[in-house]
Amino acid sequence: MMEKLSLLGIFMVFISLFTLSKQTTHLLNCLLSLEMMLLGLILLTVVILSMTMLNIMMPLFLLTLGACEASLGLCLLVTIMRYLGTDLTASSLYKC
Repeated sequence: MMEKLSLLGIFMVFISLFTLSKQTTHLLNCLLSLEMMLLGLILLTVVILSMTMLNIMMPLFLLTLGACEASLGLCLLVTIMRYLGTDLTASSLYKC
């Protein structure tokens, strides 16, 4: 069971890296792939820490950082959408 969960976590990280590298036209796609990567890393740390019987506080710390990253990313996305009118990365990279 733990092996399947660890493979799922690794799969989530690699799929999010792939989507981050291929679909970079919209900022929202980039933010969603970063969130998926963070969830995969949290799943991997939970699996590894439960197999080794270590402290379980690290996934909670990563989850807190992920929530902060998501709120900052959405704030920046709303600001860019109000300023430029679009969330395309090609238009936002050169004007900001």
